[in-house]
Amino acid sequence: MGKKDLNSLEEQERIEKLKEFEKAAYKNGYKLLAGIDEAGRGPLAGPVTAAAVILPPDFYLAGVDDSKKLNARTRLELSAHIKEKALTWAVCFISPVYLDRVNIYNAAREAMQTAVLSLAIKPDFLLVDAMKLPGLSIDYQSIIKGDSLSISIACASILAKVERDRCMENFDSIYPHYGFARHKGYATREHLEKISCHGACPIHRTSFEPIKTMVGLPPLSQQELFKL
Repeated sequence: MGKKDLNSLEEQERIEKLKEFEKAAYKNGYKLLAGIDEAGRGPLAGPVTAAAVILPPDFYLAGVDDSKKLNARTRLELSAHIKEKALTWAVCFISPVYLDRVNIYNAAREAMQTAVLSLAIKPDFLLVDAMKLPGLSIDYQSIIKGDSLSISIACASILAKVERDRCMENFDSIYPHYGFARHKGYATREHLEKISCHGACPIHRTSFEPIKTMVGLPPLSQQELFKL
C-alpha cells in the first residue's frame, strides 16, 4: 500500500467529510465544540487517559485520523500541530489505583469529564467518542466510532494516545523490568512473561483478570499511593 498523498484532492475531501458533525453543530448555533476521547482502557498497567480539544472552525490538518490507524511517529507529529492550532486542549490521567476502585468504564468517563472541565475555554457542545457524560451540564453528542467520523474526536484521540504513551515511557524508567516503553502496558506476550517472572508492580491494574490470576499484590504503601 502506497504512502498517502497529504496534498491530494482525495485527502482534502476526506478531511472535509470528517467535519460533518462539526458543521451540523455550528449550523445548530453552537460555537465552541470540544472533541473528547480516551486511550488506555484495555492495558494491564498504567493510567487511562482522556483528552479534550476545541478546534477553530476553519481547522485543517491533513493526515488526521483515528489514532489507532496511525503510527507512533505520525501521531507525535500531528499532536504537535493540533496543540499549536487548537483554541485549547487538556488531558486527564486516572491512576491504576483509582481505576481499580471504580472500574475501568467509570474511570474512563471520569477522565473525559475532567478533561472537559480542565479546558481553558468552556465549550458549549461536546462531540464524544461512544460515551455518555451525564456529569456535565453541557450539550453533547455521543458518536460510535467517533474517532473515525469526527475531526474533533480524532484530534482528541491522537492527544490522548500520545500523552499516555509518553507517560508509559516515563514509567519504563521507574520499572525497567517490564518493557512499558515498548508495549505501553498492553497484554503482549512479552508483558505477560515479565509479570510471570517479576510479579506485578504498583502501576499494574489489580482488578484486571490476568493480573488477579497471575499474581497477588500486597497492599500499596501510602508513599506508593501518593506517587500514583
